[in-house]
Amino acid sequence: MASNARLDHRNPLVFDTHELGRRPGALQRLSRTVDAPKDLGLKDVIGVPEGAPVELELRLESVMEGVLVTGTARAQAEGECVRCLEPLHQELEAGFQEMFSYPDADDRGRVKAEPADDAEEDEDRLLIEDGMFDLEPVLRDAVVLALPMQPVCREDCPGLCAECGARLAEDPDHHHDAVDIRWAALQGLAGSLEPGDKDDTSGAATGVDEKQEK
Repeated sequence: MASNARLDHRNPLVFDTHELGRRPGALQRLSRTVDAPKDLGLKDVIGVPEGAPVELELRLESVMEGVLVTGTARAQAEGECVRCLEPLHQELEAGFQEMFSYPDADDRGRVKAEPADDAEEDEDRLLIEDGMFDLEPVLRDAVVLALPMQPVCREDCPGLCAECGARLAEDPDHHHDAVDIRWAALQGLAGSLEPGDKDDTSGAATGVDEKQEK
């Protein structure tokens, strides 16, 4: 994904490759702790809070086309259990590998693609600009892939009661007595009658039975 914006060397996720050089085979290892950028993770599900420390371990390798970056990011993600809705914290480790291409890579022995394919390829390429590259898009993709789509506080979390919303983990014996819907209406009717009405109803039923016997 090519970008026209100039990179800011003060951005902690922007790395300088001048020390590495452009000699193929040159290696450089870097360790850096940076503040997490905004919206690092799955929005409204789980992610690394903005400003939280992210530990980066990087291996930069110079190749003909550019710089191959291999690394690992470690941080603590925060979110909400999808079953019981309680807050959760999870250790995150995300690995990644990405090629950052030199803008003039095609002029340095790289085989050019057909014109129709070249435009699509340029959209996907990450470029080195003024000897620097921006790791943020790679970090974002790696974190999203490493995080669970449906995070849970524990694998056997029982979740919430479907009827009242109580946390079942706090009350394993929690239950509701089942009511037969065929009798529910009659029970409601009986509860709404006054005592005298119940007696009249009972007497009327008895009189009907006596007539039937005669």
